[in-house]
Amino acid sequence: MHNSESLACRDTAAAVSQPAPGQLLLSGRWTATCAGAVGIQLRALRPGAASAAVADARQIEAMDTAGAWLLHALLRRFQDQGATMDLQGMRPEFMPLFAQVGERIAEQRGATVAMPQVDPGLLHRVGQRSWDTGQQVLAGFAFVGEAALAGVSWLTHPSRIRWRAVMFNIRSAGVDALPIVAILSFLLGIVVAYQAADQLRRFGANIFVADLVGLAMLREFAPLITAIILAGRSGSAYAAQIGTMAVTEEIDAMRTIGLSPMEILVLPKLLALLVAVPLLTVFADILGVAGGMVMAQAQLGVGYVDFLERFVNAVSPTSYLVGIGKAPVFAIIIALVGCFQGLRTRGGADSVGRQTTRSVVQAIFLVIVADAMFSVMFSIFGL
Repeated sequence: MHNSESLACRDTAAAVSQPAPGQLLLSGRWTATCAGAVGIQLRALRPGAASAAVADARQIEAMDTAGAWLLHALLRRFQDQGATMDLQGMRPEFMPLFAQVGERIAEQRGATVAMPQVDPGLLHRVGQRSWDTGQQVLAGFAFVGEAALAGVSWLTHPSRIRWRAVMFNIRSAGVDALPIVAILSFLLGIVVAYQAADQLRRFGANIFVADLVGLAMLREFAPLITAIILAGRSGSAYAAQIGTMAVTEEIDAMRTIGLSPMEILVLPKLLALLVAVPLLTVFADILGVAGGMVMAQAQLGVGYVDFLERFVNAVSPTSYLVGIGKAPVFAIIIALVGCFQGLRTRGGADSVGRQTTRSVVQAIFLVIVADAMFSVMFSIFGL
């Protein structure tokens, strides 16, 4: 067996050559059976007076743990002589093993070893990003399905609903959000009326500011601004809370003792937002229209009574219900995205911040996409 292995490695044995004092050429199979002569070659190397050397690893055909250890020995030999070694051209498939062996050696020596970085190239990065995105989309669909099954379980067993957690989340996501929703909605109503004032004044159509403010706020701006506020406020809080629990292994502890994280953490937040977002949208409608009334009085001379009379005639119940109907969909998106990104947290505190950022970006993006789809659908049905 030994003779057959020696014959197999005769033409592909690992080798180290030094064409010049600052250059090394690595070739062959750096494995336990084919690297027998490398140790002798390493001892014959002379780093010389050069402070840096370059090792070309493009001709390495195979590598195992023994070969990776020998290659690290080569790097250490030059480091011990006060020179630095730049390892270039190593195949990407050898890098994980090389890095793992280096970490093990560093642990034993109580030091850190700098690992060479390999640029995977543009095509590889695009493919990897596409693959990661596809995996995240599939995981998201699986999470939605799991949440739906847990919701059905709640409906069939109402005694399992954690009302205390639901009420706490209604307070934190709904009641505590009233001030910021009020301020932004009122200012948005002022902005809409102000932007329309100049154009309406030119045509003597001042009274139609009530139509513009009413339809814009009730159909689009109020539900959208409320959802964006909650995506940045509550969605990020959900991701950070659940992500921190994942990092500290509290979620694993829940599963160990037979508790479902979906029922304990996700469903109370989802139910709370289903209640809070429509109510906040109604609140935003009122404040947005109030802001428009103030600006109509100041810029166009439209009195409050005239504004309200025109508003009642111009805005139908359908327009009001269209805006309210979007709110539950936005609530589901915000709650599920925040909790999903929180449960995907891995590693340490940096991962919590990364997943929190993703939850906000994805929630706002999906809310806007959903709003656009609603607009297309309502246009088709003539609503």
